[in-house]
Amino acid sequence: MLKRVHFPSSVLPFLLVAPQIIVTVVFFLWPAAQAIYQSFLIEDAFGLSTEFVWFENFELLFADAHYLDSFWRTLFFSAAVALLSMSVALILAGFADRIVRGATAYRTLLIWPYAVAPVLAGALWVFMFNPTLGIFPYFLDMLGVDWNHYLNGSQAMALVIFAAAWKQIAYNFLFYLAAMQSIPLSLIEAAAIDGAGPVRRFKDFVFPLISPTTFFLLVINAVYAFFDTFGIIHAITQGGPANSTTILVYKVFNDGFVGLDLGGSAAQSVILMFLVIIMTVVQFRYVERKVEY
Repeated sequence: MLKRVHFPSSVLPFLLVAPQIIVTVVFFLWPAAQAIYQSFLIEDAFGLSTEFVWFENFELLFADAHYLDSFWRTLFFSAAVALLSMSVALILAGFADRIVRGATAYRTLLIWPYAVAPVLAGALWVFMFNPTLGIFPYFLDMLGVDWNHYLNGSQAMALVIFAAAWKQIAYNFLFYLAAMQSIPLSLIEAAAIDGAGPVRRFKDFVFPLISPTTFFLLVINAVYAFFDTFGIIHAITQGGPANSTTILVYKVFNDGFVGLDLGGSAAQSVILMFLVIIMTVVQFRYVERKVEY
């Protein structure tokens, strides 16, 4: 006869998860609920009068050409930042994994940029690419390229993409390097004995084995490009010139805190939140199918 074991109920599990639940409620669920509620309102700049307008803020957004431009600009920006930062990090991790002497110092130098705050990272790139004082415009001028990201929107977008990708390379490098070092050395040696060169070994063995890490970084980099690049853009271009670098998260700030359009800004934040959720679901639903665990 089987006996069932009954464990006495305890409040300890609830106490252990309580801090995480409190943080989630206070810093995510409550602000998200407030944003959704405010997106249905029209308020004056001082909050003295409020009118419930249902979906009027959303209708005005999708009828605004500037907002639609920032929408597509954000998709391009996030794709470019994720592709550039992950590609460079993968290459650097591949080289770092093969280094024998001085490997610790080399890896430490590659990880350091992640400790730089986004605003400071933006300030560094502003000084390096300043049309008057920067060192890179000097060399570009020698090549016949007239650099001035204060006037040229394409150059400004390229600059914020490079700055945002540079900031994220160290994070991606750390995960790629850890993934490569977890691959059994015997597998790589067996491929080498069979005559596979370094490129073939990386393409047919290493890259498929680190696909779970690549998928994880794809999600993280997409979220990073949508939200965490605000400080970089604000320090480098402040959304200019002529809104050429104004992505969705910066437009939320610009319309809400500068233009004092609180209802419209809340509607934009709601759209941005649902856009990121949809992108994450699509990535887990379709992209993860190609991941080999």
